Amino acid sequence: MNQAATEQPAFCAGIDYFGAAWPEFDAHTATAVIGSNKKSITDPTDARAVYQTLLAADALRYLTLQVTGAKASGHPGGFASSAEAYATLVMLGHTNILTEVGHHAPGFYSAMFLDTSLEHMGINTVQDMRERFREQHGLLGHLSGAIPGILAPAGPLGQGQHFAMAGALLHPGTLFPFTLGDGGMGEPYVLSSMLHFNTAYPKATNFLPVLIWNGYSQEHHSMVSTMSDQDMINYWAGHGFKNIVLVNAKDFDDSGQDGAYVDSSYFSLKQRLAFTQAVLGGMDRAARAALDGALSCFIVKQLKGSGVHATGAKSHNLYPADTLDKQHMRDALIRRALPVQAWQIVRDNFSRAGGGPAAKTVVTEKVLQIAALGKLPMTDFALGDKHVPSTAMGMLVGAVANADPRYLVSNADGNEASGMKNINAAMHIRHPTADGLYHQGPNGRVYEPLNEDACAGLAAGLALFGSRALWLSYESFAINGLPIIQTVTQAMAELRRKTPSIVCMYTAGALEQGRNGWTHQRPEVENYFAAMMRNGNVYPLFPCDANSIQTAYAWATQSSNKGVAIFASKSPLPIYTSLAGSQRALDDGAITLYESTCGKRTVVLAANGDMVFLPIFAAKDTLENQGFRVRIVAVVNPRRLYRPADVAWDTVSEPDNKFLDELQFNALFDGYALIAISGGPSACLEPVLLRTRAVKRDTLCWKRGETTASPNELMAFNGLTAEMIAARATQVAG
Repeated sequence: MNQAATEQPAFCAGIDYFGAAWPEFDAHTATAVIGSNKKSITDPTDARAVYQTLLAADALRYLTLQVTGAKASGHPGGFASSAEAYATLVMLGHTNILTEVGHHAPGFYSAMFLDTSLEHMGINTVQDMRERFREQHGLLGHLSGAIPGILAPAGPLGQGQHFAMAGALLHPGTLFPFTLGDGGMGEPYVLSSMLHFNTAYPKATNFLPVLIWNGYSQEHHSMVSTMSDQDMINYWAGHGFKNIVLVNAKDFDDSGQDGAYVDSSYFSLKQRLAFTQAVLGGMDRAARAALDGALSCFIVKQLKGSGVHATGAKSHNLYPADTLDKQHMRDALIRRALPVQAWQIVRDNFSRAGGGPAAKTVVTEKVLQIAALGKLPMTDFALGDKHVPSTAMGMLVGAVANADPRYLVSNADGNEASGMKNINAAMHIRHPTADGLYHQGPNGRVYEPLNEDACAGLAAGLALFGSRALWLSYESFAINGLPIIQTVTQAMAELRRKTPSIVCMYTAGALEQGRNGWTHQRPEVENYFAAMMRNGNVYPLFPCDANSIQTAYAWATQSSNKGVAIFASKSPLPIYTSLAGSQRALDDGAITLYESTCGKRTVVLAANGDMVFLPIFAAKDTLENQGFRVRIVAVVNPRRLYRPADVAWDTVSEPDNKFLDELQFNALFDGYALIAISGGPSACLEPVLLRTRAVKRDTLCWKRGETTASPNELMAFNGLTAEMIAARATQVAG
């Protein structure tokens, strides 16, 4: 029933229903159990602590449904079954909480509201939260680090553990719990990545997977719903977990519910409190074990949608018909409505837990101090000499590692194959077996799980949390790690703090992989980054030689809040630019590598890549013999070649509004005809084709993969030989 507005704390404006006091309410809520000078409850068996934890769980449920119902949109069901677990973590003072479940967003926002974090974005009342949920400049439908107190984004499943493990590495002694849904447990590598991490970093156990085992995924039963409790325990034990705490709501049911999964909100108050006490005690044991060096997890088994408008997969999200004036929504809110006095108790506890509101206390709310790098020791290779670009970059990676003791490189066991053995020699592969032949040992800083999801995940997580990291990959395999790079890059665009850019380097592009066949030729990786260039903070870089890659890596490593992808070869290639010239190319976006001194009509050959310049330089001889004036331009940093209005540069953190002006652009690309050339896809050449004034223009680029005996044969298959380039240019230029 509604209470008079004068009885409500101001922040409760927007709560539609308040309920009667629970039995023994006054005895257990005289004061908040977390005192004003405390960070957590002192005793998980204290009846007051258990009572107030259950109040907090129901407050989270109520707000989650109230806020999503206000827009008839959003996902209340999954978080509802985690409410006791989340409330317990807060009451125990563990507030650096992450999730891999983006659909839990309204529950996490409710927690940030209760601890006052959302006041930092002008959300002071429940009504404010209702109005700004799923609105621009408000509370995004899925979690984002732009929201005060939220540590990391969540959306694509299977990513939460990477952020938790990154936090564990950077902040020993702090617990990083993350919630994991059983619907998402089937995502690749979730448990195996934690096992690999524990093998590599056996002392960094201060992360805690919290499995919300509720029997359902988004639209059907979860694939692990038929497991017994012992099967589930065995599953985690088989992945190296030493301390597994499982609390099953079914063991406390006194309401006669059928099935293996039950809704604790229908228990008697006595049994609801018993269930909450089991969660509180079990979570405390799991957290202490994790902090004491044992790989641990906590599992709560409770029906999806417990305490909200529906259960099972039907509770997953709201539809347009699920508005707050509908009877089933009213009934659900009234059933979960708390006495007005409870709201201040819950807010007091949440705003004190962990030392204060998450917006002020979680580790990602301040810039992490990192070592100064100074000027990196670059080598100015002589023009015309041949050097391996990837090896040249590897020398600088070692220098960064010497300056920054936290610096980490991830690679799926392929540095040496990529011409970057010098990285392994400088940093050593992280492995429990010491072996000098392979440059490996237990203190190495090259992290090598054999899947790109885990490689990209830890590097991206470290960068997001404020530490430098580098993901190295064969371009052909990188595709599996790209989703978390995209997630983190977008998060960096929204962050309210400065953090090192996530830097990636991909070797052995399609042209180098001829003998391996189409399985190793994945040019769409470049397309992936081309599609994100207009975001405002994404930079695919195409250094043309071993000098150019040094300037690209140095800039990327010392930049902030960006996603930088460097594409380069592992083959010895000619030096086309000096270090000074390559710096200009990086700053301007492109550089002229060669221009004829005579000729009637100018043909511009503009290309991104490095190996592709071999046939281009051979083609220019043919064109010059035909009387053409030839200009060869290397497109190194295509993001700089867009027009400012093409890119959302002014919407991101650490904005960069440097774009090549019209006069300089025309000096590079003006000609009678322009041929845009790529050894990969043409997408990264879009800004050149968009702005060029050349009426006669065309593209030559990758078509598809094939097994060939040499790169030259693969180039021929894709129409990229010197003869083909010259013929096409002649045809276009007339």
